[in-house]
Amino acid sequence: MANLKDIRTRIQSVGSTMQITNAMKMVSAAKLKKAQDAIEKMRPYAEKLTELLSGLSANLDADLGGDYAALREVKKVLLVPITSNRGLCGALNTNIIKQTMRLIDNEYAGKEVEILTIGKKGYDQLSKKYKVIANKSDLFDNLTYEHVAEIAQEIMNDFVDKKYDKVVLIYNSFKNAATQIVKTEQFLPIKTDIAVGNKVVLDYIYEPSQAKIVLELIPKSLRTQFYKAIRDAWASEHGARMTSMHKATDNAKEMKDELTLQYNKARQAVITGEILEIVSGAEALKN
Repeated sequence: MANLKDIRTRIQSVGSTMQITNAMKMVSAAKLKKAQDAIEKMRPYAEKLTELLSGLSANLDADLGGDYAALREVKKVLLVPITSNRGLCGALNTNIIKQTMRLIDNEYAGKEVEILTIGKKGYDQLSKKYKVIANKSDLFDNLTYEHVAEIAQEIMNDFVDKKYDKVVLIYNSFKNAATQIVKTEQFLPIKTDIAVGNKVVLDYIYEPSQAKIVLELIPKSLRTQFYKAIRDAWASEHGARMTSMHKATDNAKEMKDELTLQYNKARQAVITGEILEIVSGAEALKN
């Protein structure tokens, strides 16, 4: 049995760890509230805009600006996995990395695949094995629509210039603090399906002209879609970290209770031994 000093040291160490994990949980909870409100307010707008865009794109002519909807033989693919810059958030980043590797090795096997990572965790892992052309980990340091739109526009320009035939986003979609869903979403070319789920996109009357809407709405919609994916990943990170730190705090408390019980047993054994020695010594003096 470990001596009392060692057990006391372990109890203090576990207590310090529990304070840290609890503080991290509280910080993530505060950030999560803001991130959750942002994505929940933005998601209906972005989804409706994407639905409208799909219906509009179905009737696009290339001359009217249908470059973003151009279907080409897929030879070169750009994958954009969105991870976090920091760890301690469970399997959040691992799931994105595994999905990215699965796409490269299976669905896009035999094709030329390049990766643009957003987040240090994804870059650190994927750059060891695959071709990573850029890492935009500084995006989370200044998470604004303008900053995100710049990166989205660069990707859109590369697609129009036929540098890539397909662009795919891989990110965590926020459901709640305990649940994040890995999504693989085609960014470019624009999907031109008339049916969206069980809904049917209506035939809209466009004002101003359809050409005007194509030139202005589609780029804005794509930038909004990209920003929504970043916001989803941002909220998912804080939700996953809050849940992980909550579990870590509970585990630390349980470990501390077990060590305290072990300490009390060891202390009781030491006291009992000392009492026996004193009684034995007293009996020896009487004899």
